[in-house]
Amino acid sequence: MRISVTIFLTDETITPVRLARELEQRGFAGLYLPEHTHIPVERTTPYPAGGELPPEYGRTLDPFVALAQAAAVTERLGLGTGVTLVTEHDPIGLAKQIATLDHLSGGRFTLGVGFGWNVEEAADHGVEWRTRRELVRDRMGLMRALWAEEPAAYEGEFASVRASFAHPKPAQKPRGPVVGPRTLVGGAAVPKLFAHICEYADGWLPIGGRGLSESLPLLRAAWADAGRDPGALQVVPYAVHPNPGKLAHYAGLGIEETVVQLPPAGETEVLRLLDAYATYVTGTADSSDTV
Repeated sequence: MRISVTIFLTDETITPVRLARELEQRGFAGLYLPEHTHIPVERTTPYPAGGELPPEYGRTLDPFVALAQAAAVTERLGLGTGVTLVTEHDPIGLAKQIATLDHLSGGRFTLGVGFGWNVEEAADHGVEWRTRRELVRDRMGLMRALWAEEPAAYEGEFASVRASFAHPKPAQKPRGPVVGPRTLVGGAAVPKLFAHICEYADGWLPIGGRGLSESLPLLRAAWADAGRDPGALQVVPYAVHPNPGKLAHYAGLGIEETVVQLPPAGETEVLRLLDAYATYVTGTADSSDTV
């Protein structure tokens, strides 16, 4: 199984350059970064994990700038967002950012797509909360039109673009209905989410990885009903606190990549934990641990 990492990189943590070099040196598969443009002080939306919102949420680096730095100092390391808040971007500009990063990195980018949880943050971007999922779907359609090999127009419910010259194109080639970089959609295991995944993505980015034994058959059935290639579905548990039993469980479900969580810490602490997680990369961890 490939082991990637995610971390809230901030102005107070290890730098993207240092982390990316250390990850590639140790054989980790990828680096995924979250996104929050800002956190309104007057916030009534509860933190999904419960309790107080950790301070790193309001200090996150821009993921595309940070991943561009990581791309420049590595050759093999995968680069991803976990997740891009698509509703908080102009889709034409976002399509350009994504295509440029995938092009310059040689096709190493994974677009993690999210719908968001912070109502106040989204509202400052002009997002109507009840239609945010449809807005994401619409913007993904618009970006696919700009990534297409030939100029293609798009007319959606929320946005449109006329047939345009738009280069560079993503390095990754179209596959089935998916155009652009590897695309994984995050969110809870519900039919609406699975419909989004089957329509415009390569797979699912389930946060924490709980309940996969029950939800994976439902996603695979929806995938088959949509006429997608059964062997092409990718499920990547995200922000996982690993142990050997948990990773063995995922492997038994056919999962080929897991993204483990790093703390938003300085260089010393992050590198110490990378050394501990490196046993999962090399396959030397004690498999007697349980899920």
